[in-house]
Amino acid sequence: MTWEVLSIIGTVAFAISGAIIAMEEEYDILGVYILGIVTAFGGGAIRNLLIGVPVSALWEQGVFFQIALLSITAVFLFPNNLLKHWRRWGNFFDAMGLSAFAIQGALYAVEMGHPLSAVIVAAVLTGSGGGIVRDLLAGRKPLVLRSEIYAVWAILAGGVVGLGIATDPWHLYALFTATTSLRVFSYLYNWRLPFRKLHAISDH
Repeated sequence: MTWEVLSIIGTVAFAISGAIIAMEEEYDILGVYILGIVTAFGGGAIRNLLIGVPVSALWEQGVFFQIALLSITAVFLFPNNLLKHWRRWGNFFDAMGLSAFAIQGALYAVEMGHPLSAVIVAAVLTGSGGGIVRDLLAGRKPLVLRSEIYAVWAILAGGVVGLGIATDPWHLYALFTATTSLRVFSYLYNWRLPFRKLHAISDH
């Protein structure tokens, strides 16, 4: 049941986040649907490739495709005055998608008997893969590589699941809430990992 709930939350959140970014970039209705679907299912497809699940398993998720399509349609039809704060809502839905899919990806890898390192990789790829594909298709620098702390929260969620700290549903829901909150705080307060700027040296 927890698995299904996390899948639904992640699918809805990422489909909405993809649709919002497509509308920000002024894509037409087809572009909005494509970006929403790719964001919702891209991470799962990348994860499946790397942990040895046939990618065709994605096509068995008929209900989730319908949920994603309904979510994108709802966002597309939303009145403009309610979508004034698109960026904020886009970030919030992205945080929910990251958390739900990171935990779901980790559970998937644990179920398949993979070691902790593979569980963490599955968490990161499922949580951020769709967002990376979305940003690349929208012509943006992927959030996960340059923004406030992002993938670290997926690594932590994967570690907690992989080490068996969170196993029962309530622990997993608490982990989902904590991961979403940490991601929200990281963009509200601009928490960043250390980085270095290299300025191009101009020839004189």
